[in-house]
Amino acid sequence: MELLQLRYFRTVARMEHMTKAAAELLVAQPALSKTISRLEADLGVPLFDRHGKQIRLNEFGRAFLKKVDMALALLEEGKQEVAELAGMEQGSIHLATWTLERLSEPIGKFVAQYPEVRFRITQAADEIEQMVEAGAADIGFTPMPLEGRAGINGMTVLRESLYLGVANGHRLASRKSIRLEEAAGEPFIGYKEGFPFQRMNERFLREAGIAPNFICRADEPSSIVSLVKTGLGVAMVGSCGPQSADYRRIPIEHPVCRRDFQVVWNENKYLSKAAVRFRDFLADYFKEEEAREAKNPPVQVQSPAGSHQRPPVIRRDRAAT
Repeated sequence: MELLQLRYFRTVARMEHMTKAAAELLVAQPALSKTISRLEADLGVPLFDRHGKQIRLNEFGRAFLKKVDMALALLEEGKQEVAELAGMEQGSIHLATWTLERLSEPIGKFVAQYPEVRFRITQAADEIEQMVEAGAADIGFTPMPLEGRAGINGMTVLRESLYLGVANGHRLASRKSIRLEEAAGEPFIGYKEGFPFQRMNERFLREAGIAPNFICRADEPSSIVSLVKTGLGVAMVGSCGPQSADYRRIPIEHPVCRRDFQVVWNENKYLSKAAVRFRDFLADYFKEEEAREAKNPPVQVQSPAGSHQRPPVIRRDRAAT
């Protein structure tokens, strides 16, 4: 049994199509078919059910594929570890994250400090923990609680308070703090349904006894803030980004609205030196950021004199859904 056979088998098993698999592997189809046949002969059982030109992975094939995936993953980890020990590369990091808003600055500082490290970044949502478990990502950055998967460990690196974002000139803009239920009658701007941040925000809104009227849903924090600035509605926002003359973040007294971001990794898989270094770098970065914010709390930008009404920038229908 050869390593090449295993790699060819995995591709054919994934695509269940010999011609497409041959094209992806850049080999001739007859040569690929012979390789799979030799593998089946070595094992003594067929791995695919064949119906004319169609092939389907059978029970033997599915059982063997699980072991092949594990074996090839272990070989890749070993190759990476040996390469690092031999000094053949300075390290690479595959990062899975729901949002880049909080990571752009620390990634930039890390790359400036370690320019030899190569990043590959995948934006994901609920599947981050699964990606780390499967080895599809080295580390993940997520605000979601861990599901208790075997081998998955997490470290909280950022605890972010949420605020009520309003346009300057809004009736609540002069408030130093607010109870969330006081915004019950306001039109809300939120994330798209099902987004992790939206699920968190809706839990806080339910705790406050609010069934908000969402007049707009976006998929990026910056888009939500931009819409709030126009006076279209209010929104639950994080602390990232500066205050401006047309936007206020009001601290929420009740309920306690906070989201905890974790760095997650798989203790059962090899973690490159670069990934370990970046994980620890994030912990130190956000710890220092928290200390800076405690020492120098953000200054709220006051409304211009005489500005007491929401600017009539855009018409809205409060009954919109």
